[in-house]
Amino acid sequence: MHARSLGRTGIMVSPLGLGTVALGRAEGLKYPKPVRIPTDDEARALLQRARDLDVNLIDTAPAYGSAEERLGSLLPGRREDWIIITKAGEEYYQRYDFSPESIARSVERSLTRLRTDYLDAVLLHSDGVVEAGTGADEAYDALALLRRRGLVRAIGASPKTEAGAFRAIDRCDVVMVTYNEQETEMSEAISRASERGVGVLVKKPLAGGRTDDPARSLAFVFARGGVSAAVVGTTRPEHLEHSVRAVERAIDGGAP
Repeated sequence: MHARSLGRTGIMVSPLGLGTVALGRAEGLKYPKPVRIPTDDEARALLQRARDLDVNLIDTAPAYGSAEERLGSLLPGRREDWIIITKAGEEYYQRYDFSPESIARSVERSLTRLRTDYLDAVLLHSDGVVEAGTGADEAYDALALLRRRGLVRAIGASPKTEAGAFRAIDRCDVVMVTYNEQETEMSEAISRASERGVGVLVKKPLAGGRTDDPARSLAFVFARGGVSAAVVGTTRPEHLEHSVRAVERAIDGGAP
């Protein structure tokens, strides 16, 4: 896969990213089928396949249970082989704290769990309420301070509302939004982010596993200009490979 810039950050990401919620959490998920957390050997095989396929973008979060710790011990290769994006603001799980002190603690803990001295991006893991109000500004200020300290290369948000996305675009380097054939509410936010050089990550491009045609769904996402990368959650190497091939065809303009 040919890497592309994550907005104006200059961070080069694969157009398909690997979501890792199922590496550390099986309950409270909205997937159509039950999730089984993979063994270390299975997780290691998945991550190695990602590396073989030139998938360098890893999306994780403290709210994903043990995912950060497992990634810290299982990611193959060198640290610079990977673009690691995590989040702050939500704990495991659905416990939220957006105070500057909590944001700083969360990032420091993520650094320890992931066994790294920097994070490529940290996103505000929004509850859908704070994101559009002044409380978000304090959280963004805390992230910006961590960026100035060199602990974080880029800051952003994973908002739930259009208003929250617009605020994040005004303050941040990266925004992660839901966008798929069934959910297109963030279309204008994607356009605005692209115009301002803000990197756009798409979450739930396969509608949370509910699409009947993953290749068509990924083609739909990449037909929308301004998308830097789409993040697909899976624990199956063959599923990851199919998604990579679908994205390659979509970017090349071929039929899904």
